[in-house]
Amino acid sequence: MSEECVLRCVLMLCCALLSANASNWLYLAKLSSVGSIRDEETCERLRGLIQRQVQICKRSVEVMDAVRRGAQLAIDECQFQFRNRRWNCSTLETMPVFGKIVTQSTREAAFVYAISAASVAFAVTRACSSGELEKCGCDHNVHGVSPEGFQWSGCSDNIAYGVAFSQSFVDVRERSKGQSSNRALMNLHNNEAGRKAILSHMRVECKCHGVSGSCEVKTCWKAMPPFRKVGNAIKEKFDGATEVEQRKTGTTKVLMPRNSQFKPHTDEDLVYLEPSPDFCDHDPKMPGMFGTVGRQCNRTSKAIDGCELMCCGRGFQTQEVEVVDRCSCKFHWCCYVKCKQCRKMVEMHTCR
Repeated sequence: MSEECVLRCVLMLCCALLSANASNWLYLAKLSSVGSIRDEETCERLRGLIQRQVQICKRSVEVMDAVRRGAQLAIDECQFQFRNRRWNCSTLETMPVFGKIVTQSTREAAFVYAISAASVAFAVTRACSSGELEKCGCDHNVHGVSPEGFQWSGCSDNIAYGVAFSQSFVDVRERSKGQSSNRALMNLHNNEAGRKAILSHMRVECKCHGVSGSCEVKTCWKAMPPFRKVGNAIKEKFDGATEVEQRKTGTTKVLMPRNSQFKPHTDEDLVYLEPSPDFCDHDPKMPGMFGTVGRQCNRTSKAIDGCELMCCGRGFQTQEVEVVDRCSCKFHWCCYVKCKQCRKMVEMHTCR
């Protein structure tokens, strides 16, 4: 192998590692030993942040508790959306929290980046609206009378501030000088797609005013959707993600579909660079790749949660287990609900 080829490989590896580590800020969700992030000194002790993120932390200390909530929100939503898939967003106590799967340029990594960028925008926006932050509050640009005839009032969610902070904090490594690798472009695209999942699902909430509840006057405000709706939207984009490759258009590097027969992806679609592994077997060299041995499966389903697919053809074992549920619940005046505990035997199927 020529010296030039070796240098090129080393450079590509360094770029991949730099880009892959961009998700390490999610480790904030694991820092239970750190109390509320109140001062610049705490920023220096936060593991998982690169230096430029530490600087953002120092300039915006009051926002960092919201960022930490966003990190936990991303993990929780990922685990909900992938609960019935071979890779189920299991986390580690080390960085990166999802293991080495996020260092690969797969559609799973695309989802992690999208849901993470969205979660920071969501959590920071929520903190603005709740009056938690001095730097921002409600969106006062939404005012006056709408074309539909209602009065803009109340506290519209300041999604513009949340999105801007997410862009500056989450995208900081990829936007660093020289980060024009395929993976950096992929991450930036998916980060933005995650934030657009919130923007495209913003809703109008209203309150009626008038005699006996009539709607003589209606005041409305803009509100974010529940984060579960955002997660559902990004999961749909995961299922239809586009495999891409880098091409040059003049002096600009862009990502284009690898298969020319596929239509170009939009700004709201997820993109990936390499196929996913099958996630069937535990791989000690790939932390976070736990395989599906022992995973619960659905014997009657033909989908990915079914025993045939979940167990990768290895078969499954069935055992009867006792389940305790609340039942015969009654409301007692005033004001509590009392339930009995019912026990029943159910079949549980787990992969061999």
